[in-house]
Amino acid sequence: MSPLSVFLSGAISLASLVVALFFLRFWRSTRDVFFLFFTLSFALEGASRAASVFLRVSDDNPMFYATRVIAYGLIIVAIWQKNRR
Repeated sequence: MSPLSVFLSGAISLASLVVALFFLRFWRSTRDVFFLFFTLSFALEGASRAASVFLRVSDDNPMFYATRVIAYGLIIVAIWQKNRR
């Protein structure tokens, strides 16, 4: 991995974890499950990016695609549940 790729993956990881903390704060104040799903999704995305940096694995490794599918699936489930009511 190039130094720029490592830097950008670290920046995306940090941003994802910060967004997860914001959604966690919103969940704590409202207790709406929608925010909990978004918290889990962004935390999973941030952890995935951080793991790719620490393991020195490229972001296009199929192992990390599975975690992204799960993270985006959580967002889809959150939106579906919110609109179901």
